[in-house]
Amino acid sequence: MTTGAGERLVDGYALVVFDLDGVIYLIDRPVPGAVEAVGRLHAEGRAVAYATNNASRRSSEVADLLTGMGVPARPEEVLTSASAAAELLRDRLPAGTAVLVVGTEALRAELRAVGLTPVSRADESPVAVVQGFGPQVCWADLAEASVAVRGGATWVATNTDPALPSGRGPLPGNGALVAVLRTALGRDPDVVVGKPEPALFTTAARRAGEGRTLLVGDRLDTDIEGARRAGLDSLLVLTGVSDAAELLAAPPHRRPTYVSMDLAGLFDPAAVVRVPGPADAGGWSVLARDDTLELSGSGRALDALAELCAAAWSAPPARIRSGSTEAEKALAELGLAG
Repeated sequence: MTTGAGERLVDGYALVVFDLDGVIYLIDRPVPGAVEAVGRLHAEGRAVAYATNNASRRSSEVADLLTGMGVPARPEEVLTSASAAAELLRDRLPAGTAVLVVGTEALRAELRAVGLTPVSRADESPVAVVQGFGPQVCWADLAEASVAVRGGATWVATNTDPALPSGRGPLPGNGALVAVLRTALGRDPDVVVGKPEPALFTTAARRAGEGRTLLVGDRLDTDIEGARRAGLDSLLVLTGVSDAAELLAAPPHRRPTYVSMDLAGLFDPAAVVRVPGPADAGGWSVLARDDTLELSGSGRALDALAELCAAAWSAPPARIRSGSTEAEKALAELGLAG
């Protein structure tokens, strides 16, 4: 099942919002096809945006990083959790309002850019506290934030990612620092901006005006869940974290609108599928037996995945097996064999 005979997925949307790591790049290298996909969107005059939970870099710094990888990006196309938090506070507070910052200079700069005044101490009468990741954040910063929040300041967290990837493995992320304040204060932040909360995507979607927005992501627990919370359609690409097995086990709030192997699905109707698929679509059939789903028939692996989603989301299986040689090949292509 595709998006429609000969219809390109991208043609149905005014704005395409990309997650970064796992979709556009993997650590420090572009995902195969990403440079070409973004270049094609720009060549067609289509609006694109990039959304990231990273609050330690300004939008201009992220744009420079992408451009250096060969992915053309302008600062105004990049929405970080820092810039989204600044826009959210700008909409709620008068110009010049003092906001206590826990995080990097990039977060301070985003606040200045929208007309707010970043401060460092609770005795500077901040009306809000914005907390983002920073490798130099220390106890004194958290103590000032704690005093300000107890004094009535609104507490905004840029994101709650528990860990950051590194060459030495996962390291404490902003979520770990937010947890320190949560423990000290005995409550949650008033607002969390980053994925899977909807604020990052709703801020991006406003840039599309009256048109529809498509979110492209690689993680069900952040990108896809965030898109669903924001009321947006989403495309899961299997180039990053979430795989086909995780998709089949996804709860309703983490199920994408479409799935493709990579970004070719934006342009090629044969490279994308809507999920779940209807029964007996694309030459495949799925038979549920006890705790097993048996795939039979032949056709595209993506069509098999769409039909498996339909069956698995009705009654989660313990395992999946093939009922034909072609099914065995399709399951292997999807990483579901064995």
